[in-house]
Amino acid sequence: MRSKWVRQSILMGVFMVIGIIVLVLLTNWDTIRRKFGRPAPAPVVASDPEAEGGQIGDDLSGFMQDESFFDKGSSTFQSDVNIETGTKVNVMMDSIGQDLRIMVIDAMGHLVTGQEFAADVEGVGIYTDDDRDGIIYVEHLREGDYFVKLAEIEGYIVPRTKTMIKISKDLEFKALSDIAFLVLTEDQVDVKIEDTENRSAQYEGDGSENIDADAYKDVGKLGIDVSGHNGEIDWEAVKDAGIDFAIVRCGYRGASSGSLILDSYFKENMRGAIKAGIPVGVYFFSQAVNETEAIEEASMVVEECKLYMLDLPIFIDSESAGGSGRADDLDVEKRTAITRAFCETITNSGYEAGVYASKNWWNKKIDAEQLTLYHAWLAQYTEEPDYEGYYDYWQYTSKGTIDGIEGRVDLNIRYR
Repeated sequence: MRSKWVRQSILMGVFMVIGIIVLVLLTNWDTIRRKFGRPAPAPVVASDPEAEGGQIGDDLSGFMQDESFFDKGSSTFQSDVNIETGTKVNVMMDSIGQDLRIMVIDAMGHLVTGQEFAADVEGVGIYTDDDRDGIIYVEHLREGDYFVKLAEIEGYIVPRTKTMIKISKDLEFKALSDIAFLVLTEDQVDVKIEDTENRSAQYEGDGSENIDADAYKDVGKLGIDVSGHNGEIDWEAVKDAGIDFAIVRCGYRGASSGSLILDSYFKENMRGAIKAGIPVGVYFFSQAVNETEAIEEASMVVEECKLYMLDLPIFIDSESAGGSGRADDLDVEKRTAITRAFCETITNSGYEAGVYASKNWWNKKIDAEQLTLYHAWLAQYTEEPDYEGYYDYWQYTSKGTIDGIEGRVDLNIRYR
């Protein structure tokens, strides 16, 4: 009895498996026919004029049997297709007034140097990167929209499309968002040639300057200004020595090349001073020869200061580069316009702006009456300043000594 029941169960299982197989075969019968080379019979479709040229039946895979469906002459099916090889580059552009700057960058966002790239400014002409620094300048364009395309160059994959930029005749004092591409570090330049910051106040002094750090503490706050020339600084010791504020050099424009260069100790000094609880401001040594370059300088400072909370203004250091600087021979009108462009860009970025200069520089090299909206930082190395204009910071010596700083350091008073 038990063996009969077992045989019946096995037979029922076999029939169920056979039934499932038959059902699967019927469901996929058209696919099986195509696989073994026998086309499925054409479905009968009622005549419909509106359906002519459209889908016929429910078989959505029918186009696979149409040899004319694919264009075998297209690049997709060419076995000998020419695949581009080389370094892929892109174009970034910005404009200041009627001047255009075209930057060639790689996939990592770095300027591509060492190649003489060329850019076709439609309707204007072709401009080349003669100094091979990855930047192409086009000056004095008329107001309007321009289309720019990078020319083909061996070893590089350039964008196939044109890029449009709008040129306005009005100069806008706003920070450039892509200024970081122009900033170099000191290990990329010859510092001895480029960093020629020259405190003219030391040559204008009368020998009566007071180098004592406590000399004017009853007048205002005692502070220092520092740069990479001061080397490593122990900021906790500086704080314990009674320093109330610090103005840190962010960088400078190269006196020879005109490059924007970051002070090698800027980040270290900012972090150290802030950590020690010392209020900070910033200064930049300018060698701008026009308002466009002044906006670039201010843009660099704004970009570098984004990580820090400033308590004091951002100053433009307007002074000589020892007679060899590219901006040393500017006239009063030009230098004043450059100084205003820097300060306006700073204030439009949400910071306070100021101007640093020696007494004679204030009197003879810039028009102080046009700069009264900004903080004034006077450098005069005398026992008491006799500059008749307004100022709220006074650098009274470059020969001070403070615990935590090796060698001499500039001492300043911030008036209450």
